[in-house]
Amino acid sequence: MSSIAFIGLGNMGAPMAHNLIKAGHQLTVFDLVPQAVQGLAAAGARAAADATEAVKGAEVVVTMLPASKHVEALYLADDLLAAIDAAALVIDCSTIAPDSARKVAAAAKARGLAMIDAPVSGGTGGAVAGTLTFIVGGEADALQRAMPVLQCMGKNIFHAGAAGAGQVAKICNNMLLGILMAGTSEALALGVANGLDPKVLSDIIAKSSGRNWATELYNPWPGVMDHAPASKGYAGGFGVDLMLKDLGLAAESALSTRSSIPLGELARNLYSLHSAAGTGKLDFSSIVKLYTDKAA
Repeated sequence: MSSIAFIGLGNMGAPMAHNLIKAGHQLTVFDLVPQAVQGLAAAGARAAADATEAVKGAEVVVTMLPASKHVEALYLADDLLAAIDAAALVIDCSTIAPDSARKVAAAAKARGLAMIDAPVSGGTGGAVAGTLTFIVGGEADALQRAMPVLQCMGKNIFHAGAAGAGQVAKICNNMLLGILMAGTSEALALGVANGLDPKVLSDIIAKSSGRNWATELYNPWPGVMDHAPASKGYAGGFGVDLMLKDLGLAAESALSTRSSIPLGELARNLYSLHSAAGTGKLDFSSIVKLYTDKAA
């Protein structure tokens, strides 16, 4: 088993770290929130006073941070790379801008460190169950080294290409997810406004040409799926502001490549409008409120 430093113990990072402990790895953890560190320490991890202490002697360093600025600050501004053993493998699971991933990977390579970007898909449920999908950018050899660690936290692992490619693929996936969730919410709201039962309509769509992940596994209408955040007050899951961040990354990428993403931009505007109503911490499926609250 490996000696692993895990930095970033939020809604996704904490359960991922728990699964590494369950698999028998020795974890040293750090987060800016003391309670998060204490929770992992209670599960058997060693608590570090700061990130530099966490990576000392680690064979693998895993980070799960909110945004590009946090990743660049940790690895570049704070120069965490200098504290990591040259033989260690660095895995960044944050969802960030591809250019940021490439910048950090280049800095790691200059120091002789192997690094991959490995953003995840699957939400908090997948993080807890250990069934996440990892979308990896970086060298094939580094991915092979990472496989025993990633397999403790995920079920599907894809190699998208060189450094930053994992981020590009993740951004494309989440842009489509945002579009699908907004469209599904719109369709359900229209049906309910016309007297249809949302469960019946969802069942029809799930077996028809409009079927998608939202209708089948993550329905945005309260009461349709007991396990979905919609039936739990939209608590937990993948936050509105996180989806808005990812749609913003898609817009940035589109500008840099002169790509046209009219539906992606529309979804970003819808989520921005939704977030402005104070819903940023709710699950992203709460976008249905844009339609139902207005109708009410």
